[in-house]
Amino acid sequence: MKIIFVLAFAMVLSVMNSTMFNVALPALRADFHLSSSQVSWVVTSYIIIYAIGSVTYGKLADRYKLKNLLTFGLCLFAIGSVLGFISSSFWMVIAGRILQSAGASVIPASSMVIPIRYVSAEKRGRALGITSSGMALGTAMGPIVAGLITSFADWRYLFAISLLSLVTIPFFRKYLDKDQTHPSRIDLLGGILLAAGVTLLLLAITNTSLLLSVLTLIVLIIFILYIRKAKQPFLDPAIFRNSAYTITMIIACLVLIFNLCVPYLIPQLLSSVNGLTSFTTGLVMFPGALIAAIFGIIGGRIADSKGNSFLLAIAFSLQILTYVLISLFTGGSYLIIMLLLVIGNTGLTFAQVGLANTVSRTLTGPQVGVGMGMYMMLSFISGAIGTTVLGLILDQSHTAWSPSVLLSSQPSVFSMIFFVFAIWILIMFAGCFRFLQRGEQK
Repeated sequence: MKIIFVLAFAMVLSVMNSTMFNVALPALRADFHLSSSQVSWVVTSYIIIYAIGSVTYGKLADRYKLKNLLTFGLCLFAIGSVLGFISSSFWMVIAGRILQSAGASVIPASSMVIPIRYVSAEKRGRALGITSSGMALGTAMGPIVAGLITSFADWRYLFAISLLSLVTIPFFRKYLDKDQTHPSRIDLLGGILLAAGVTLLLLAITNTSLLLSVLTLIVLIIFILYIRKAKQPFLDPAIFRNSAYTITMIIACLVLIFNLCVPYLIPQLLSSVNGLTSFTTGLVMFPGALIAAIFGIIGGRIADSKGNSFLLAIAFSLQILTYVLISLFTGGSYLIIMLLLVIGNTGLTFAQVGLANTVSRTLTGPQVGVGMGMYMMLSFISGAIGTTVLGLILDQSHTAWSPSVLLSSQPSVFSMIFFVFAIWILIMFAGCFRFLQRGEQK
């Protein structure tokens, strides 16, 4: 289990790097005289490459040793960090972020593959709980660390923090010595088509563009037709004929589509309703994420002893309770929100552990790497869809043609959103729980 703690540390740094730069965007915009749409590419480019890299490294893990992939990815992560640290122009910042993301995305892919390969099924929940804790902690620490650094130093020092990931390389090379690879040809054209489709999809989602949506559909149709005929496709269609895997993936995406938006929505709530600064918002959100990270390990143990469906029942119950209470107390003290986030973040961490563990049990052999990579990639896409929908709703609440009197009040908008979240999770709980429970009993 030592390697799992090393992986969790790397996960903290990887996820931190995706959230830290949100705080630095105003400083970047001022330094390089950019528009809001231009500076947003600092975040957008990272997310796109991160999603593509998750499934790419997952596929490569079936052919190459994990320790070599991690060494390559973390070195690329470091090169991007150095380039960003010495950047004197905006294109260098973007290039640094792309290289960072291309390297850092080896971590989420490995966080799914390593527990499957190196931990027995009976203890896998605990391992996934530890890596999920790293994800929760990284998400919480990012804005706080970024707020401190940008308050007392230049934003370029955010790039320097990522160099800490290099200390994990010797441990990965020491402990990952039992890899079983499956030599096969890498389908370069299939990988390019998938990357193009995912890139266009994320751009279509974040820009709400009809043209990009049509282009996405065209590229994905070409990709599907191609992999149906290719001898060794980048993504084997046979994996989707595994009904347990496919249905569980759909359930996971539906469950996560709005849950992954909470880290986006809460800062909006605390800023527009409670009037908190970015740094204070980070401090309010940190206790919940920290406690959730600690409870993530406990959640993994619950999954091992009581089963994934039992853990998911707890997770869904905690989330429903949290979203209902936030809906009722929106507009009140931010301290109430801080306490409720302890419950909600714990529920989200439990859900991530239970869903990942459930998906992992539907895969065997060479399907493991790409299958879990697809799980991570679709999780990112689900979060992007949910965030875009919420952004449109919040934008609409400021317009004069708002369809309801309730939408003229910001607290009411957030209250309704969280109430819808609670209803959505309740529907998922009622509709999907029995399927997940039956799959676990097989």
